[in-house]
Amino acid sequence: MARLLKFNIFRYNPMDEASTPRMQEFVLEETVNMTLFIALNRLREEQDPSLMFDFCCRAGICGSCAMVINGRPGLACQTKTADMPQDITLLPLPVYKLIGDISVDTGSWFREMYEKTESWVHTSKVFDPTALEERMDNEVAEQIYELERCVECGCCVAACGTARLRDDFMGAAALNRVARFVVDPRDERTDKDYFEIIGNDEGIFGCMGLLACEDVCPKGLPLQNQLGFLRRKMGITALKNLFGRK
Repeated sequence: MARLLKFNIFRYNPMDEASTPRMQEFVLEETVNMTLFIALNRLREEQDPSLMFDFCCRAGICGSCAMVINGRPGLACQTKTADMPQDITLLPLPVYKLIGDISVDTGSWFREMYEKTESWVHTSKVFDPTALEERMDNEVAEQIYELERCVECGCCVAACGTARLRDDFMGAAALNRVARFVVDPRDERTDKDYFEIIGNDEGIFGCMGLLACEDVCPKGLPLQNQLGFLRRKMGITALKNLFGRK
């Protein structure tokens, strides 16, 4: 006999003056290979069409369906109910602006983050659309690809102790993005240039090293390695600045 799953879901519509934050209980019969994504769509279609949550790809690529699942940030489309207890609690990701229920606005945060980190290749070369693509070593290309796999779900920021305490902290997503350009040979910025962006408490020196970001990353990005890499590089740069060395 299939289990009857009990969902406790956060409900609140900030656009509705009559709405108040509360938890609402739903009961749903579990089906084979059910994910939280499937369960939420069934709840909206069969029980409450006003339930708000985000989804797009259903394949762990878009990052839209991130939420706090039984106290842990994760993707609804990657979470099978068979791996969970009968009682499931769903909350919106903290840090980000709440749209409604378990839907949050991660897009604005990431857009501001990309502007703050100047997330583009800085080069003095004039683009030639007829030229062959610049070659780089396979090892370097693989490093860049590894860091580009971020799906901007926001789980790492939601799990970050510093980001929960300070709204000016960049978070692992931003620092990972900076690391991607540090290793890119096409980017002409120096360590001092990067230090101006992340060499402070808002950047790498604000990280407490709890590494919850890597624990919850649905793509398994090597955030621990990148944070350590940037901390060493920016620490050395800080000493050079202190003693006036290039």
